[in-house]
Amino acid sequence: MFKAIVSASTLRDALDSVSVLVEECKIRLNEDELAIRAVDPANVGMVDLSLEAAAFESYEADGGVIGVNLSRLEDIAGMANSGDLIQLELNEETRKLHIQIEGLSYTLALIDPDSIRQEPDIPDLDLPAEIVLEGNQMDRGIKAADMVSDHIRLRVDEEAEAFYIEAEGDTDDVDLKLTREDLIDFTSGPADSLFSLDYLKDMNKAIPSDAEVTIELGAEFPVKLHYEFGEGMGHVTYMLAPRIQSD
Repeated sequence: MFKAIVSASTLRDALDSVSVLVEECKIRLNEDELAIRAVDPANVGMVDLSLEAAAFESYEADGGVIGVNLSRLEDIAGMANSGDLIQLELNEETRKLHIQIEGLSYTLALIDPDSIRQEPDIPDLDLPAEIVLEGNQMDRGIKAADMVSDHIRLRVDEEAEAFYIEAEGDTDDVDLKLTREDLIDFTSGPADSLFSLDYLKDMNKAIPSDAEVTIELGAEFPVKLHYEFGEGMGHVTYMLAPRIQSD
């Protein structure tokens, strides 16, 4: 059983955060939250999302799992204005999702969850550095890096107590330095890793510019990015595998 009413903007934020990595996913309709965990086809990027029942105008679910085509569901949600409410109801017999937006009715065929890639386990990493910054600071660093390279280096200089976003191109280099004063919060530690910029750009697209983003970082370890949406009732964690630097 699943019946819910949610604001279009909240639903779109949730779908956006997952669709940057995968085209289809399983949605767990837990009693107290809606949850999605997925990994991209190359096993490089992962997303873990939860949206509390309190983020919905109304929410009833009994723990089922459905499989959805994300781009189709996003297209439907995109028909709504941001202030509109979207009604969702699962028809158990037909295994279809009924969606209503301001007089518009849509019936979405679901995908067999068993045919969708298995949900990944989240590795338990104890990463030494933690950087909390504004979404627009992260956006600035990624845009700058994108001008010169398709890789991005995230590192902490423990002596200078600073976080660096850097990129080295064939001819040009760029680096953005953020000191403790520039950051919302900062836990210094040994951290220096290189990542594919394409993945980070995609993840960044979904992060609101006014969000508070927490970056957990180590030396040649995956990076973890956390942020909230939906007035703090939606939670997203991204994890991105590093590119191992050869000497």
